[in-house]
Formats: sequence, C-alpha cells, structure tokens
Amino acid sequence: MNPVATAILLLICSNVFMTFAWYGHLKALNTRVWIIAALVSWGIALFEYLLQVPANRIGYSVLKIGELKIIQEVITLTVFVPFSFYYLKEPLKMDYLWAGLCLVGAVFFIFRSRMA
Repeated sequence: MNPVATAILLLICSNVFMTFAWYGHLKALNTRVWIIAALVSWGIALFEYLLQVPANRIGYSVLKIGELKIIQEVITLTVFVPFSFYYLKEPLKMDYLWAGLCLVGAVFFIFRSRMA
C-alpha cells in the first residue's frame, strides 16, 4: 500500500482513539472522580499511540514534517466534529465550517510546492 495512504489510514484510526481518550470521559465517566477518568483515558491513549507512532514514521518517510502535521490536523477536525455531534450531542456550529476552511488553506499552503 502507498505509504501516504497507509499513514493517513493509521492516523484516522489513531485519531478516533485520541478523541475518545481526550473527550469521551466527559460523557461516559462524568460522575466518576477525575483520576478514574484519567486512568481510563490513559488506557485508551495507549491504542492511539500504537497507531500514531507507526503512522508518523511511515508518513515521515515520504512527507515533510509540516505536511504530516497538517494532514493530522485535518484528520483531527474530521473526526472531532462527528464525535462532538453524535456522541456528545453538541450542536453543529458554523465555526466548524470556518475552521475547516482554514485547514483547507493550510493544506494548500503546505502542499503548494508539490503542486508546482
């Protein structure tokens, strides 16, 4: 499989774990003491790192670090918005659209040397 596609796929999976580790406890463990939420989040984050570290190593073999970081940020927002809407029942906001458009601009600027 193409290294960029492999990195992106691993980063998407990693980001799902990351989002649950960072924010899932706000709903699932909101009645527990914070240390329990922290330990559960830490356990979930292990799976994030088991995917994220190889994703970054594979991606860095063919991408510049700035390109890899912008891809990660786009994936983060792409995973976070549905998570906040469906799991946390937060309303969708126009700010998500504006943030997404800013990331489209970031993608353009970070990859424009490859487009020329």
